[in-house]
Amino acid sequence: MRPRGKSAVSRKKAACVSAYLNAIGTAVPDHDIHQAFIGWAEARLPTRERALFGRMAGRAGIAHRWSVLPRATDGGSPIEPGGFYATDPLPPTSARMALYAEAAPALAEQAVAALGNAFVADTITHLVVASCTGFTAPGVDQMLAARLGLSPNVERLLIGFMGCYAAVTALRAARHIVRSEPGARILVVTVELCSLHLRPMDEIEPLLAGLLFGDGAAAAIVSADPRGLTLGPGFSTTLAEAESLITWTIGDQGFAMTLSGEVPGRIAAALTDETTRTRLAGGDRPEEIAHWAVHAGGRSILDAVAHGLSLDDMALSDSRDVLHAYGNMSSSTLMFVLARILRRGVSGPGVALAFGPGLAAEGFAFGPVA
Repeated sequence: MRPRGKSAVSRKKAACVSAYLNAIGTAVPDHDIHQAFIGWAEARLPTRERALFGRMAGRAGIAHRWSVLPRATDGGSPIEPGGFYATDPLPPTSARMALYAEAAPALAEQAVAALGNAFVADTITHLVVASCTGFTAPGVDQMLAARLGLSPNVERLLIGFMGCYAAVTALRAARHIVRSEPGARILVVTVELCSLHLRPMDEIEPLLAGLLFGDGAAAAIVSADPRGLTLGPGFSTTLAEAESLITWTIGDQGFAMTLSGEVPGRIAAALTDETTRTRLAGGDRPEEIAHWAVHAGGRSILDAVAHGLSLDDMALSDSRDVLHAYGNMSSSTLMFVLARILRRGVSGPGVALAFGPGLAAEGFAFGPVA
């Protein structure tokens, strides 16, 4: 039994510990499926709606989306003869999950490799993995730990089905671990294979939602080592009467995403509320925030955040650049944005913010290393 005095001292010491995001590595597959999807979608729409879809695709702010799906037999896209989706009906969820179990750990491993010297296997004490685009047991966390040669004693946490804001949840969990165990060194991984969930769609709204999503993975090191950026307190809020606007349902042919066209308007309206603005700006006024790491859920989402918080044109440039190059990679997207900020250097207070299922907002404050 430990002496009471020692326990009190330990608790006080832990309370003073800061957590730092030391490094981020990112990875995407090498198969660009964006233009192929546009052609597939246009062919499924009535003639009168094709021009509208084409205009919306051109305004989406996306140039590329990457997929783990193998190329068709002639080197073409997955919807062409010999491709994964060249079947009628489309592949069942079981086939998609089999591919997830193979491809998700491999892509996650690439993201860890991108950490370079920041990742040293025998120093990792905890592994936190976030993913909402697949299920398998043993989980991606166990498979990844084995591929990386992590100790079998590494503590693992798997965050599943939280959608686009799961990176926030994963990094906040890592921060809590460091603050309670100052010697901890946490590997945080997000891996999302959104392209596994193409569904039979012939209406413009779900096709426009499908236009957004691609595959990607990211890995980060969080520790008490004062390098990178300081992870500050987190925050959460849920918009009232909005639970049906973003949903993610398991079906017989993949996971069905519902992304209502009302979402941007609801976000912009919520951000005009002074109390909500203060909460999401980490207690500061938005204009006092030097760095905004906003999940690139789509151009309209970023426009809504910029309008609601009265941000200047450059405030969300990192998010817009990530959207342009990769599309929306669900939970990995925010990590890609943070990676850009980290490479450039953190010069003042920052806020990370993401929206997801139930139309909840999740985020945290961050800043330079003192």
